[in-house]
Parts: sequence; C-alpha cells; structure tokens
Amino acid sequence: MKAFDLKRYLERRRRMVDSALEAALPAEEGPSSRVMEAMRYSVLAGGKRIRPILLLAGAEAAGGDPAALLPFACALEMVHTYSLIHDDLPAMDDDDLRRGRPTCHKVYGEAVAILAGDGLLTYAFETLTDPGAVSLAEPSLLNRAIFLLARASGIFGMVGGQTADVLMEGQPVTPQTLFFIHSRKTGALIQASVEIGGILGGAGTEQLTRLRKYGEALGLAFQIRDDLLNVEGDPDRIGKPVGSDVQRKKATYPGLFGMDGTKRRARELLRVALQALEPFDEKADPLRSIACYSVERTT
Repeated sequence: MKAFDLKRYLERRRRMVDSALEAALPAEEGPSSRVMEAMRYSVLAGGKRIRPILLLAGAEAAGGDPAALLPFACALEMVHTYSLIHDDLPAMDDDDLRRGRPTCHKVYGEAVAILAGDGLLTYAFETLTDPGAVSLAEPSLLNRAIFLLARASGIFGMVGGQTADVLMEGQPVTPQTLFFIHSRKTGALIQASVEIGGILGGAGTEQLTRLRKYGEALGLAFQIRDDLLNVEGDPDRIGKPVGSDVQRKKATYPGLFGMDGTKRRARELLRVALQALEPFDEKADPLRSIACYSVERTT
C-alpha cells in the first residue's frame, strides 16, 4: 500500500485555502482602507493553515466535498488570525514577530491592529452568512457549524482560555487549570475545525462523536507541542523568539511536568486521536497523518 504523502497533501490544501482567502478578503479601498490592508497583511502572511485544512480533512473523512466548504475554511482562518493579532499586542504577549514578519501592531500601530482583529472576527461571520456560502449547506447544518465556531471563539473557547492564561501569569497552577487554559485557548478552535468539517461533510452520529474526540485530543496535543517548541524550538524555523513563556512566567506543560513528562503526554494524546479514527477508511488518512505531524513538528 502506498504511504500517504502528507507534505504534498498539506501543500495542495494550503494553496487551495490561500487562493480562497485572497478572493474572500475585502479590497483595500475607501477611507478605511488602512484596516483592510492590515487584515490582508496578517491573513496572507503565510502560516500552516492547519485549522482550515483540518476542516476540509474532516469533511473528506465523512465522505464530503472539501472544495464546497472553502468559505467555512476561510472563516476559520480569519478567526484564528484575529486571535494572533490580539495575542501579539503589548497588553497580551507583546511579540514583535509573527510568521517571520513584524507583527500587525508593529507595522500599523496598536489602534489599527485592534481594529484589524475586530474586523477579521466579524468578517468571518459575514463570510459564513453570505448567501453564496449559505447555499452550500442545509440551514440546520449551517446553524450548527456557526454555533460551534462562535462558541469555540468566545468565552467558552479562545477568549475564556486566553483570559485564564493572562490572569495566571506568575501564579501557581494545577493540572486542571492548565488543561482549562490549553483546551480552550488553542484546543477549542482545532476541535471545532474537525467537527464542523464532519457536520458539513455529512458525518453520522457515531462518526461525529469520533471526530469530536479526535479533535479534542489533537487540539491539546497541538498546544503542548507549542509549549515544547517555546523551550527547544529553532527561532528561524518557527518565525518568532523562543523562551517567552518562561520570561512571562506562563502556565505551560513543561513548566508543570518537565520536558520528558510533557512529551509523554503528547504521545498519549496522539494515541487517543488515532484510536478515535480506527473505524474510518483511507479517507481519514489526512487526519491520521496530521495528528502524527502535530506532535513531531518543528515549526
């Protein structure tokens, strides 16, 4: 049996998503063109596009057509990029580099960066409710997908996790608190990506339960790997400085469990993710390979 070529798959899907994003983002025109320029600068700066690709792969695993779901994939990347713009601000992580380039607020100033993040968040939901996107899905499925994205992005997802992350800087944390932060700050949107793909791809109840379990394990493993890279990663490869978590006294898995314990936890989560996919056929191979890549990646 021919081995699945993840590198080729990711590159094809990334190009597909990038083309859709280029077409979906608003043009830079009018008195507010500066914020539109900042939105495009941040979204089109590159990146792995893991979240939109996971949505497309989740749809594939359920037997759906990934090309039909590109508006949803674009909306996911807009939400993700909005969170990065705001995370990089001086009031949050105060980062100067993102994806190897100056962060949005370094190029456009803090005020425009805040507005660019706000613009991307709201434009994501405008994209999802555009009549062209609505026609691609049953109204009831579309409603479920939008609800999941909103919940994963807000106080029960990214916003809630980021709030806890900020408030716990320099404070002792329990494993339960650390799980709360990571599963929401990063894990929630990754889990929603896979689940939305399954919903819109026509997954049945059992399939959807398994895709949800896969996404939950993958989301936490992805953030754990980020924690490790912040300690031992190559700044030239990851596109930003390392060691910032220690400097800011953030709650991390290496800080609580050590490097060896953290790597063991990542491997355990990989096993859980792969077990969830066992009943799926080869159409779920992209998800399987992405899970393996996520706990081994160097960027």
